[in-house]
Amino acid sequence: MKDVYILGIESSCDETSCSIVKNGREVLSNVINSQIAIHEQFGGVVPEIASRNHIQNISKVVEKALEDAKIGFQDIDAVACTYGPGLVGALLVGVSYAKALSYSLHKPLIGTNHIHGHIAANYISHPDLKPPFLCLVISGGHTHLVHIKDYTEFEILGKTRDDAIGEAFDKVARVIGLGYPGGPKVDKLAREGQPNIELPKTHFDNLDFSFSGIKTAVINLHHKNPDVNKADLCASFEKTVTDILVEHALTAAKGLNIKTIALAGGVSANSYIRNEFLKLEKQGYQIYYPEPVLCTDNAGMIASAGYYNYLNGQIADLNLNAIPNLPIQAIS
Repeated sequence: MKDVYILGIESSCDETSCSIVKNGREVLSNVINSQIAIHEQFGGVVPEIASRNHIQNISKVVEKALEDAKIGFQDIDAVACTYGPGLVGALLVGVSYAKALSYSLHKPLIGTNHIHGHIAANYISHPDLKPPFLCLVISGGHTHLVHIKDYTEFEILGKTRDDAIGEAFDKVARVIGLGYPGGPKVDKLAREGQPNIELPKTHFDNLDFSFSGIKTAVINLHHKNPDVNKADLCASFEKTVTDILVEHALTAAKGLNIKTIALAGGVSANSYIRNEFLKLEKQGYQIYYPEPVLCTDNAGMIASAGYYNYLNGQIADLNLNAIPNLPIQAIS
């Protein structure tokens, strides 16, 4: 079978990224231009500033990705880009660039779902991983428990009804003075504390999540008692939300009789969450998660997901548009 080279473009939030991936699993290059330092001063991502920086950086990251991969445009089989979900202005930069590239090179255009990309990051880190499996997508904008039936077939088993888990981490960090981005800072400080503060858990009759209540509880506790041990508060918050994630994943896995569970998304880089899921291996479960650079937004995961769309004949036309609230089941 002929090798397939996919050029992936990711611009859904504040990372401008381009990657060349061979056969969906082998990353030849993965260039990421992060805007964290720019948005840190605002305490979060400013959409208009993100879009402007994507425009300034996208040509440079594409050129660097080709250079690092030691190939030319003529070697590319298709162009994949994130077209949702995400910030509409940021998405439009990547989609527009990918459409122009596809048209000028006479190469197929593959619209790729950002969440599918996070899931596919596991295929890069773990070449042995194949569907079906269960995947917990946890990031700043998403919390989904997904049954991966095949490479392009997904079923949502549960999702957040309010805050995404990464959003809750960021808000907690902001309130207690840790700054942005909150996830890594909460994780670091939690290692110095003890989970000795009882915090609420929200339960539903299904596998949906809710993190608004625990976030509010942490904020109220800190406001009422500014001298509370912040390390203990972070450790307690981290333990409580992790318990919820593990409980839901286990319930789904037992219900589907699936022994393979993967983590994906930026929050899957959290050390405590990883360690708690790894404990499930003693119960016979196989646990997978991407290497840290593939947990956050990057084009490698988009090229990987795009490869499987390409094999499945999911080719987009030049009418492809950005869809900021794109559902996980949607295809281009």
